[in-house]
Amino acid sequence: MPGLYLEEFTVGQVFRHPLRRTVTESDNVLFSVMTLNPQPLHIDFDFAARTEWGKPLVNSLFTLGLMIGISVNDITVGTTVANLGMTETIFPHPVFHGDTIRVETTVLSVRESRSKPDRGIVEFEHRAYNQNDVLVAKCVRQAMMLKKPT
Repeated sequence: MPGLYLEEFTVGQVFRHPLRRTVTESDNVLFSVMTLNPQPLHIDFDFAARTEWGKPLVNSLFTLGLMIGISVNDITVGTTVANLGMTETIFPHPVFHGDTIRVETTVLSVRESRSKPDRGIVEFEHRAYNQNDVLVAKCVRQAMMLKKPT
């Protein structure tokens, strides 16, 4: 697996993920419907046209999932035991249909587990930017990561 093990993370390490993704209308509508979120700001073009934005906003939970998902292939695929939490989640600028998202991740902390010797906890800060380099999302994520097999 290409994911990194606990010992391969260092505080301050920055990953500029090469994978990018353009968000489509279908992404937004499907995600909103699948999660039973009837917010007209996401799925009703007529309603959204009368808001300050003038068009639908992409569901922020889709943006959060996309931001973390983009990071997976480079740092955690196959080596994550579980996500433990996400804090300090913000969406300072909306995402719209047609925006292309890129992500950067910084390692904030690394520590061994106090109860399980084969793993530890890494704290990541994920940041998502649109095609104009505007910050659209940020969160701090705590993930339980495997140590290298012995």
